Amino acid sequence: MPSTHMSAPAPAARSAHDARTAAGVVEAVGGGLAQRLNAALLPLLAEADLLDSPAIWGSVTTPAGAFRLEPVRPGRDLELLTGWMNDPEVAAYWELAGPAAVTAAHLRAQLDGDGRSIPCLGLLDGTPMSYWEIYRADLDPLSGHYPARPHDTGIHLLIGDGTNRGRGLGTALLRAVADLVLGNRPRCTRVVAEPDIRNTPSVSAFLNSGFRCSAEIDLPEKRAALMIRERVLRNLL
Repeated sequence: MPSTHMSAPAPAARSAHDARTAAGVVEAVGGGLAQRLNAALLPLLAEADLLDSPAIWGSVTTPAGAFRLEPVRPGRDLELLTGWMNDPEVAAYWELAGPAAVTAAHLRAQLDGDGRSIPCLGLLDGTPMSYWEIYRADLDPLSGHYPARPHDTGIHLLIGDGTNRGRGLGTALLRAVADLVLGNRPRCTRVVAEPDIRNTPSVSAFLNSGFRCSAEIDLPEKRAALMIRERVLRNLL
């Protein structure tokens, strides 16, 4: 199961909207007002820099079409995601097969958190066809297994429809999402991932999309390939 960040409980949740609003207030009025901010607003400002919302990251053009991320809404997306999690190829690594309550609990652990992990649908030309988790790897238990840097951003993914697997689409989408992260998170110098070392197609897709295998690491639930894509090599690989 790829979601190592689920093993650590997140602090009490605050509204991501409030966090973005707080950040926007300071940006709009300038630094002078920052000295007069109510103390209760300061934690919101800190949270505003966790990940913000991939919903505002825009889209990127891929060889297969326009791709964008949209944060999951359980009321709208749970049935779709449950179906994907029960696909045998997906269940072998995500280990979330079962009734909708299993998938709902997995989503809720992130949605009720502080914003350090955001579950998203991947839309290709407007059609949901993949699931992604964008998370702060440096604030995740994963950081205890490699030399993390501030603002390292991690990704988990699955291609939901079997007809979209095995034809290079994963490679294109991984490059697209890494570009979205690096393009919208200027303090992030690296995008990281930790696919199961047994998942050869996934590891190959990362390698073909500009990631390098930095190490093999032992996580509580799997032996993983630590994949890293560096900002400084973004236009070279």
